[in-house]
Amino acid sequence: MSLSSYRARLALLALLSASTFYCFYKSRRLKQLKTSFIPTAVTSSNRGKLFFISQTGTSKALAQRLHILFKLNDLSLDLIDAKDYEPEDLCKENLVIIVASTWEDGKPPSNADFFANWLAESADDFRVGSLLLSNCKFAVFGVGSRAYGDSFNAAAKDFSKRLRELGANEIVAIGEGDVDSGEIDAAFEEWSGKVVGVLKGGSLENGFIGCESENDNVVVDDDDFQSSDEENGELESGIVDLEDIAGKGPSRRRFNAVTETNSKPNGQKEMVTPVIRASLEKQGYKIIGSHSGVKICRWTKSQLRGRGGCYKHSFYGIESHRCMEATPSLACANKCVFCWRHHTNPVGKNWQWKMDDPLEIVNSAIDQHTKMIKQMKGVPGVTMERLNEGLSPRHCALSLVGEPIMYPEINTLVNELHQRRISTFLVTNAQFPEKIKMLKPVTQLYVSVDAATKESLKAIDRPLFGDFWERFIDSLKALREKQQRTVYRLTLVKGWNTEDVDAYFNLFSIGQPDFIEIKGVTYCGSSATSKLTMENVPWHSDVKAFSEALALKSKGEYEVACEHVHSCCVLLAKTEKFKVNGQWFTWIDYEKFHNLVASGKPFNSKDYMAPTPSWAVYGATEGGFDPDQSRYRKERHHKSSH
Repeated sequence: MSLSSYRARLALLALLSASTFYCFYKSRRLKQLKTSFIPTAVTSSNRGKLFFISQTGTSKALAQRLHILFKLNDLSLDLIDAKDYEPEDLCKENLVIIVASTWEDGKPPSNADFFANWLAESADDFRVGSLLLSNCKFAVFGVGSRAYGDSFNAAAKDFSKRLRELGANEIVAIGEGDVDSGEIDAAFEEWSGKVVGVLKGGSLENGFIGCESENDNVVVDDDDFQSSDEENGELESGIVDLEDIAGKGPSRRRFNAVTETNSKPNGQKEMVTPVIRASLEKQGYKIIGSHSGVKICRWTKSQLRGRGGCYKHSFYGIESHRCMEATPSLACANKCVFCWRHHTNPVGKNWQWKMDDPLEIVNSAIDQHTKMIKQMKGVPGVTMERLNEGLSPRHCALSLVGEPIMYPEINTLVNELHQRRISTFLVTNAQFPEKIKMLKPVTQLYVSVDAATKESLKAIDRPLFGDFWERFIDSLKALREKQQRTVYRLTLVKGWNTEDVDAYFNLFSIGQPDFIEIKGVTYCGSSATSKLTMENVPWHSDVKAFSEALALKSKGEYEVACEHVHSCCVLLAKTEKFKVNGQWFTWIDYEKFHNLVASGKPFNSKDYMAPTPSWAVYGATEGGFDPDQSRYRKERHHKSSH
């Protein structure tokens, strides 16, 4: 290189900021400039960082797995949370590996804002230019969901783009993992194998180098393999959140690049992959076919033992020990912050899976349910009379998990249940208005009204649809056209949606529901996808106050009819329809309902109502507890009859 050329390059460096020049000087960039920036081979002695950018813990857990793999292959990189790193030090690194999640609106998690913004601003700043990271090699793996369309892994793609703009050399093409496909493990293993192959100077086809017998005696620190749930002290050890399934570290032998498929030979994708199935079964679900499930409810067990039923028993006369909780679709279009199931179900905007026969689903659900009932034989308090009743379910709550109305054959499935004289309560999350319009009569149709404004609905339900609010409003309008019993289900989350009395009331006129169930959120522990605490759970007095305020707003159109203190739940009912001569008629005449369905003639919600017993009425001393049952108080460790 001529002296004039060398001076010209020095002049270019002078345009950089002082900190950038310092980085170039300290890492001997000047020497590299003199050799025309020819990339050097990546070796284990190079300085490097393995970054994770994580919201729910998935990316962190995947990075931990990769960190172990690097150790097994004598590759030394520091495992770093990007939020704790000073990005100006990137110019000192020879190697950067990033495992990054995409969060809302195609952005990385907010805790990585500084890291991401620094990269973007530096890449766009002409004073920095494209030489800053020219001695750095990098690779990026993205964690996201294809259900979010164009924003799938957008954050990871942006990191790759910015690093290239700053002169870094990408050693392996960006890897992309879909947390909802069940195939993220295989995608991550394939990408990791390529990264290790390049860093070791081997062939990409070698995959995970040195993970067989030659390294079986390698000792790995437990700290390197700790899951995010363990570190955060979170609930339900051993129960895997769907968004964390991919990051749960298997044994070293699972680092073999074995592809797990969720497709049948005919190309029809199954909703429930082996990974999802294992997680749900661990939680007590019985998986039916490829997309349905059934699970025995704690209230079913409770009433089998004569210890009381759920709020549906108090409000509507359902015998909890004869109730089957099921769903024909484990998939959902929302990722609610208070999801009971900690998001172990898949998500999607439309039906894209293999479809099982509705008759087989119903038969299998009843079969699996009765098997679980039989397991209660011999449990203290379970009489043969109640056990035999439980073996003949008379009600099906289509609200187990997911979005039942997504199932294309939902009408046929409901008909199969009704033919067996099994009543149906169906819950929808208000994102499929056309499905509501097409739905044939069910005993009671619910719409989840988790928030009263567009902003709060987005924050609480975290819907997949961009037009979620329009779909929500259209669902309420579709509900209004139904002739059978309809319900708004409100779940109160203190600090999220308990201040919106006026906004909720404004929604009443849109759907004009027969009933409004108002329930305090059930605390199921913190998970990787929800940081709700007991502070977010309202007291029953809070729920009562909220319900009374709504009733007052309606100026008599709705009144507080029932309560179930144990469930922290209150029922508003349309006064004109269901209060006759001072007597509430919120209960259901189930036999009459089945006769009306069988007749094929039009009927409405007033045609099958039944009187509500005094113990279930709002303000009764029993608080909605059936006096024919025996109440057990765990904290006192003794039985007391009510």
